[in-house]
Amino acid sequence: MSDNELGTFLRTRREAVTPAEVGLPTGPRRRTPGLRRAELATLAGISVEYLTRLEQGRDHNPSAQVLAALADALRLAVHDRILLRRLAKESGDEAVLCSAGMTPAHTVRPTVQALLDRLEPAPAVLLNPLGDILAYTTGYERLAAPLGLLDGAHPSILRYVFTDERARTAFPDWDRVADEQVAAFRHEVPSSDPHVVALIDELTITAGAPFADRMAAAPVMPRSAGADLVAHPEVGRLRLAHETLALPNDGQRLIVHLPADDATADALDRLNGRRPGALRAVNS
Repeated sequence: MSDNELGTFLRTRREAVTPAEVGLPTGPRRRTPGLRRAELATLAGISVEYLTRLEQGRDHNPSAQVLAALADALRLAVHDRILLRRLAKESGDEAVLCSAGMTPAHTVRPTVQALLDRLEPAPAVLLNPLGDILAYTTGYERLAAPLGLLDGAHPSILRYVFTDERARTAFPDWDRVADEQVAAFRHEVPSSDPHVVALIDELTITAGAPFADRMAAAPVMPRSAGADLVAHPEVGRLRLAHETLALPNDGQRLIVHLPADDATADALDRLNGRRPGALRAVNS
């Protein structure tokens, strides 16, 4: 294997992107159909000299912001952004990558699980401060699984919203949902924690500007209650009210969803295979 896989990746992706794809004029005297270094550097907002060092393997520690800018400029898909992040970590200083903070809890106390059980058939989910999904009701599973929200061994609502293309279809008001997810994340976690820093770096690269710009904006208080629209592939459009209950001793939050109108109540009953009236609409 090459000892400069990061540089090789950047160079080959640069050469595979045509000027027309990024809104640049083609020009009559190009030796290659791909982007020149100067063009990519300008699009990413970095110097040509720095891009040259990265491609030649003379710099092994690009920041998450630089990688995100390059990924945005190259129009990388999510899977290529994940690969870019992995190559950067492998080429960098391993000592920098070691976390010293406490691993976010993934355990659920029996009394919290019992509370979830008693919330059936309402869709309810338990999250840790990083947005990892720890536990949920069967009502939530029937709501969220068809959206792809529970895919993978360690589902995360923050990663889903920002890196899964299905999220923009699932949430018609995606921009507001994304704003609220970042607001909750920034409110819940200390910015100095190594696990938080690692997640911010990951999403800065994999999600690019939609995440990075929100993190750079002035912080706002997250809403503890509200209503969201969900476009469900099985029962159609849903309007769901939600309440967030903080569990400060566990560093977790419980989000309970309820139908915000009669049509949503009927749809959730069909989704859960229950007779009409199992869940009643609430005014939000």
